[in-house]
Amino acid sequence: MSDPRSSQDQSNRPRTIDLVNAGLARRYRAERRFRLYGLSAISASLLVLALLLGSIVASGYSAFQQTFIRLDIVLDADQLRTNNLRQANYQGLVKQSLSTLFPAAVGRSEKRELYALVSSGAGFQIRDLVFASPELIGKSVPVWVPADDDVDMLVKGHLKVDEKAESHRLTTAQLGWIEQLRDQGRLSKQFNSAFFTNGDSREPETAGIRGAFTGSLFTVVVTLLLSFPVGVAAAVYLEEFAPRNRWTDLIEVNINNLAAVPSIVYGLLGLAVFLNFFGLPRSAPLVGGLVLALMTLPTLIIAGRAALQSVPPSIREAALGVGASKMQTVLHHVLPLALPGILTGAIIGMARALGESAPLLMIGMVAFIVDVPGGFNDPATVLPVQIYLWADSPERAFVERTSAAILVLLAFLIMMNGAAVLLRKKFERRW
Repeated sequence: MSDPRSSQDQSNRPRTIDLVNAGLARRYRAERRFRLYGLSAISASLLVLALLLGSIVASGYSAFQQTFIRLDIVLDADQLRTNNLRQANYQGLVKQSLSTLFPAAVGRSEKRELYALVSSGAGFQIRDLVFASPELIGKSVPVWVPADDDVDMLVKGHLKVDEKAESHRLTTAQLGWIEQLRDQGRLSKQFNSAFFTNGDSREPETAGIRGAFTGSLFTVVVTLLLSFPVGVAAAVYLEEFAPRNRWTDLIEVNINNLAAVPSIVYGLLGLAVFLNFFGLPRSAPLVGGLVLALMTLPTLIIAGRAALQSVPPSIREAALGVGASKMQTVLHHVLPLALPGILTGAIIGMARALGESAPLLMIGMVAFIVDVPGGFNDPATVLPVQIYLWADSPERAFVERTSAAILVLLAFLIMMNGAAVLLRKKFERRW
């Protein structure tokens, strides 16, 4: 005879399917929370990135325009000293044109304030014009010359009139002259081609990135020529030919460790070895390329080995089966199939080298370089270091040029990473 209490306990006990459904519901809720956390993290990251890029664009887009003043320059033959054009007083021609426009400025202080409206680099522009067209000597030529950085900031709206008056950067007389130039149609914002064609300068309105860009180009070329063949050869040897023993294991561990070494350590190495021991020229793209080649080698080797490992073993076995030697198998079959991954790693490594500044500061590439380098041994700087130098300048006009240089550097980095993605998509084979 059955016990009625046991039957009652069995009826009150939850069914197995109810327990499973309750557990599934909890797991589904946990999964939805996890997805929500992930989407929140991604949204927050995108928001911070958008704010960062937005602030850079808002600060730097105006640097691609420059305020110019149209002056009627009289290229007087006597004043130019036609027998020696290089020593002529071209800035004096600019001052003479300003004095003609505003004859009421007669005192020394008033003339100094009047001449300060125009950049000190305007004389070099007139000199280049005379050298390019000597037949203009003796004539009056309308020329758009760059305005001073304070005038440029005022016209662009970065500095208000009351703020300028309080800071005594522009006097009341200068503000009046600027209004007169505006009313006469002699004040205009134009594309700032000097930002891309000039080297560095103490004057913000004439400062450009050409010197730093050329130095970056020379440095990356040296880095690529040194690191790519050595890195590929090391990856091929370690992956295809090296015996598996404790020595190769030690080498692999050290390569992985070198990839995580701070970049400034490589700068100290370059300072001690390339400059102090070998006596190579300081602040030269050759030395910068050597330092960055050492820094990118571990990355290239690791990427190369990963690309070689992605080639199926059947490719090697098939080549060896038809009588190919080990070297022929690697060169004719394995390496071509792994080349897209190797190139992708090389481009990413070059992009990292292009954005580095810490190791280059240690070898003297932080120097103020005005001239555009013409070779690998000429003094030069690079874009990240140029950005660092401009960011440390007190002038308000250098703030927008710093942001504009960052935009140019980001554009090149995006292009290089985009090229890496396209190469992988185009040549990648799925096994």
